Order: sequence, then structure tokens, then C-alpha cells
Amino acid sequence: MSDNSAIEWTEATWNPVTGCSKVSPGCAHCYAETFAERWRGVPGHSYEQGFDLRLWPERLEQPLRWKRPRMIFVNSMSDLFHEDIPVDYLLDVFGVMRAAEQHTFQVLTKRHERLRQLAPLLPWPPNVWMGVSIENRRFVDRADALRETPAAVRFISAEPLLGPLDGLDLSEIDWLIAGGESGPHHRPPSIDWLRELRDRCVDDRVAFFFKQWGGPRPKSGGRELDGRTWNEMPMPGHAFVL
Repeated sequence: MSDNSAIEWTEATWNPVTGCSKVSPGCAHCYAETFAERWRGVPGHSYEQGFDLRLWPERLEQPLRWKRPRMIFVNSMSDLFHEDIPVDYLLDVFGVMRAAEQHTFQVLTKRHERLRQLAPLLPWPPNVWMGVSIENRRFVDRADALRETPAAVRFISAEPLLGPLDGLDLSEIDWLIAGGESGPHHRPPSIDWLRELRDRCVDDRVAFFFKQWGGPRPKSGGRELDGRTWNEMPMPGHAFVL
């Protein structure tokens, strides 16, 4: 678990699973894979296996030991709905989130079909927020699976934003995070794509968070869109807060 996360929309990370595999264009320049593969083959390192999928049952109870409430991004180094994660293990993760009621857990997936399949089997306490990543118009149907999830907060991560999200339905969505890609091979977003998402969120009363323009480094392009920062956060049972 990492406290004081550098990710602007969360406070900490918890990785009961590490490693993943690519499923769509947004995965092409995965920061987590780049980091993990640096350590492949280093004996004793937590990423000795590189970015191969690995379960960490010894990490399951970490959030229970944190008493101060935190916003926790779950599996920043994996995808909790990866097809190789056993259902029983997924149930264990959700059980910990339910027990650690002092925290808010943010879960994000690109595997919307498995989310749709397993959502009825999982407990959905009010401190679990569920999101899907949508990078271009080909994947706007991920939001349809998200709408079927009985999470207290449903959110979309449009990062890296690789194209306009034509056809995206924001009904029953509470929060949208948008941002550009970072790294040496970053694919810059169009300001028009971002403005269209922001304006739709404003019109539909969906909290909008602009994370970054992206560039060679995460902070390269700053965080301002049309002269201001957008840090809106959802509030269960309310509209949103700045």
C-alpha cells in the first residue's frame, strides 16, 4: 500500500493484485507495465516477475490497519476484474473493502464484460466507487455495463483520451476524469475532445476532473483547461463538490 499517492484524484493505493495484460488501445503505453518490467528478474523484488499477474493475499488486510480515513485507488498496478483473478479472491477483496468502512475505495476496470458478469455476486457497500476506463468512441459501451453496477458512485476515466467520446451516455454517471497520456510515446489529446466532455458534464451535472494534459512526464502540460483547474469530486447522494 502506498500513502500520499501522486495520482491527483486519490490519496493512497492498495495492490492486492499486480500485473495485467493489454485489452485495448489505452493499454499500449501502460505506466504500470513500464515500471514493473524494470525489475523483472531481480531476486527478492516485489516485481521480480515483471508485469505477470500475481495475487498478494498477504496484502489483503492492509486497509484494515489504516485507521485514518483515506481515498484508496484499488489495483493501481493491475485490473481487479482481470479474467485470471479467481472469483473467490475477488470476493475476499470486496469483503475487506466492506469491513474497512472508514475508507473510500475507487475501483477502475477496462474489463466491463467481466464486471457485468460478476457484479450480482459481489457486495456493494457505500464506500466502494466503481469506474470504467474509456479511451475512444469504440469503448463507450463500457458505460452501459457500469450503469448495471449497484455502486454508490459510478465514474468514468477518459485517460488517456485518444479520441472523441461520441455516443457516450452519461446518465447515472456521477464523475468523469479526463486526461492526456504521459511518457516518451504519449499521444496528445485534442482540446476539442476535452471541452466537449467538460461541457457535457456541466450540462448533465456530472462532476468533472481534469487530471493532466500529459506529455513526456505527467506534469509536463499542466492541469488547466481554458484557464482553470477542474477538481470536482462526486458526493454520494448529492451533486458534486469542488
